[in-house]
Amino acid sequence: MPSLNDIRSTFLNYFETNGHEVVDSSPLVPRNDPTLMFTNSGMVQFKNVFTGVEHRDYSRAVTSQKCVRAGGKHNDLDNVGYTARHHTFFEMLGNFSFGDYFKRDAIPFAWDLITKEFGIDKDKLLVTVFHTDDDAADIWKKHAGLPDDRIIRIDTADNFWSMGPTGPCGPCTEIFYDHGDHIWGGPPGSNDEDGDRFIEIWNLVFMQFEQFEDGHREDLPRPSIDTGMGLERIGALLQGSHDNYDTDLFRALIEASAHLTNVDPYGEQNVHHRVIADHLRSTSFLIADGVMPSNEGRGYVLRRIMRRAMRHAHLLGAQDPVMYRLVPELVTQMGQAFPELGRAQPLIEETLKNEETRFQQTLDRGLRLLDDELGKLPDGAALPGEAAFKLYDTYGFPLDLTQDALREKGRSVDTEGFDAAMAEQKAKARAAWSGSGETADAAIWFDLAEEHGGTEFLGYDTEVAEGQVLALVDGGKRIDAAKAGASVQIVVNQTPFYAEAGGQVGDSGELRTDTGAARITDTKKSAGVFIHFAEVIEGQIETGQGAELTVDHDRRTRIRANHSATHLLHEALRRHLGDHVAQRGSLNADDRLRFDFSHSKALSLSEIKMVEEEVNAFVRQNTPVETRIMTPDDAREIGAQALFGEKYGDEVRVVSMGELDGSDKGTDRKTYSIELCGGTHVRRTGDIGLFVMLGDSASSAGVRRIEALTGEAAFRAMSDQDHRLAEVALQLKAQAAEVPDRVKALLDERKALKSEVATLRRELAMSGGGGAAAPDAEKVGDVSFVAQKLDGVSGKDLPAMIDEHKARIGSGAVLLIADAGGKAAVAAGVTPDLTDQISAVDLVKAAVAELGGKGGGGRPDMAQGGGKDAENAAAAIAAAKTILEG
Repeated sequence: MPSLNDIRSTFLNYFETNGHEVVDSSPLVPRNDPTLMFTNSGMVQFKNVFTGVEHRDYSRAVTSQKCVRAGGKHNDLDNVGYTARHHTFFEMLGNFSFGDYFKRDAIPFAWDLITKEFGIDKDKLLVTVFHTDDDAADIWKKHAGLPDDRIIRIDTADNFWSMGPTGPCGPCTEIFYDHGDHIWGGPPGSNDEDGDRFIEIWNLVFMQFEQFEDGHREDLPRPSIDTGMGLERIGALLQGSHDNYDTDLFRALIEASAHLTNVDPYGEQNVHHRVIADHLRSTSFLIADGVMPSNEGRGYVLRRIMRRAMRHAHLLGAQDPVMYRLVPELVTQMGQAFPELGRAQPLIEETLKNEETRFQQTLDRGLRLLDDELGKLPDGAALPGEAAFKLYDTYGFPLDLTQDALREKGRSVDTEGFDAAMAEQKAKARAAWSGSGETADAAIWFDLAEEHGGTEFLGYDTEVAEGQVLALVDGGKRIDAAKAGASVQIVVNQTPFYAEAGGQVGDSGELRTDTGAARITDTKKSAGVFIHFAEVIEGQIETGQGAELTVDHDRRTRIRANHSATHLLHEALRRHLGDHVAQRGSLNADDRLRFDFSHSKALSLSEIKMVEEEVNAFVRQNTPVETRIMTPDDAREIGAQALFGEKYGDEVRVVSMGELDGSDKGTDRKTYSIELCGGTHVRRTGDIGLFVMLGDSASSAGVRRIEALTGEAAFRAMSDQDHRLAEVALQLKAQAAEVPDRVKALLDERKALKSEVATLRRELAMSGGGGAAAPDAEKVGDVSFVAQKLDGVSGKDLPAMIDEHKARIGSGAVLLIADAGGKAAVAAGVTPDLTDQISAVDLVKAAVAELGGKGGGGRPDMAQGGGKDAENAAAAIAAAKTILEG
């Protein structure tokens, strides 16, 4: 019986043998489609290839694409765990042709793979075609020998694919497997097609036409192929099961969950193990691709998935975090096919553990609230939307988590009421998604890329270059010329200006032509086109002109120093804090650098000192910064650090800096920092000059932020700090090196003096000094009562004075009121022999009410409170006497 890993390998090897380029799965965060939250199919990374915007050096490709459907319009979250074939994470096996082969090759490829390589019984297979697609039907007859009754013509959109209202489109053919008449269901197109007897295993899309706005279609000059077959679904079939969760990979994860929770993996609570196994995959892969839990966007969806799995672990009786302990088994099962899992394993484990620890603190309270709300309702009634919103707003329970909990009780949620409560409080819309952040007017840049190709970047080697003005854009539209005073966006064929990317800000500088000049204020990039944001300052700039482009050298120099310093900082953090440290974001500007990284707690002063010293040691080393172009595999082989979630092409730039003495950590590595990076860097580490950390702070859950300075800015910061220290030393009449000890001595002296003053105040008050005689006890009823208003005594001194009065009178009650700047502090005490009759709490509450305060509390023998007006002390004492009089 083949494993899922075997099936994946067989699929990829089969198409590689048939001339296809094996292309790595793209990240789960798509970089070429702002409408998608997550990559949800194999064709996403090839979208621009199909539309012609992007060109690659191969025309046939095969992939096993990791996909997530748990947010936006592609959301299977509610069904996961309860059905046989729904997942939040799945692998889509696919083969693609970009104008190379078409139906007459695609259908035989598919048929021969599943019947010969996979050995599936031909008699168990049938296919669907679009009702007018006679070509596909004929190929199925001739190559596969399928009779007409096993070639079903479908006249709905189920068998016709389109990228959108306009653009590429075409018919589909789907391959179904018949599980036998012992399972209910009918063939596709029948009234019983929703049954489980006939299961689709593969869909082949024939990208054949281009559709226009008026509805008519024309043949594409280079028709293409896009296919998709779910690995989990074909795996279940080849392993003799009707259930995706009964495959070797899922059984391993389910049994690991059962081992940790000590609950039967295939008993009545099996659904909980299934949810955990599925969600473990999606959360781990999302974290590996750079998504971190948060309260919005992709991070919010990740948190929803994590918390849903954690609730199911709770239902299995888990008292401690479980999810992070399952990551090693996942890496064992899938790490070979997806090495990013192994590289990110420490980060995945830490993120899951931290999130589950936090969530467990609120889970019990949230579920108790849910039970309380249900107890108020008639049997079977839906949970009010206001209650569901309270769970979300107070305890972080997403609506679908509440719905999932209620499903097991046969209940539902008033979702309209939930939406109304959400709108009323103006909370963030959970389902809203504005895309991946690409520019709204990206179409014009794609048009320019198609017309002229991408902009060639020359700025690694020069800061001055000549180029040709290809386009001037104003307000999303092309213009022929721009005069002085105009703000426009300029596109040239080649440029030394770096476009904002990877945390490095865009360059600024100047562009000059024969007829005018423009100040470049920023540079960005879209669809491979560099966009120069410009203000025309002289004459007129015209399309088609030659131009000289000059980068602001001083600003670029400062940016490069900051960027190179982040590489050294990253490595120093990894060495001193652990391998779990991974870049989570950065800013490399001309005036400062900012570096976000995965770490769960603040850095200690000693850690900051060690990191700062190590970075400066490699700055002083002044070794060359080397850049190499290599394949991603070769880069990883030499230990290059990559930013998880970034998409890398067939070639990457590897930036190396710093030399190590001898072997490093048991390896033969001799280079300190090795990272994949497309930014600009200093020539030698010494060009950084000086590195100074300004501090460490929290950026988000599990992410810390360091801000730092380099070069002249760092020197100024150090100089300013030295001057401030010198001023302090002058005031203390000490040397700078003596300041810490002298300050500590002053603080210790101040603390001792404060304590001495407090003691003297108490003694003075107790002895009747300061114009107030020490009060004698008076009889109130049968109780000896001491009461006094005191000046110059703090509230925290009162309990000790109460105890002294109680010891002096032997039996009775005491009430003291301290005047602290007009406000009152109150304390009352009762000797042990009277606490059954009198409570100090009652005395304090009575006094506090007269002093303009509320409440007060403590024990029967000692209580405290406060008020707004100490001038009413006499009334407060009288109120206490009333309590004693009964």
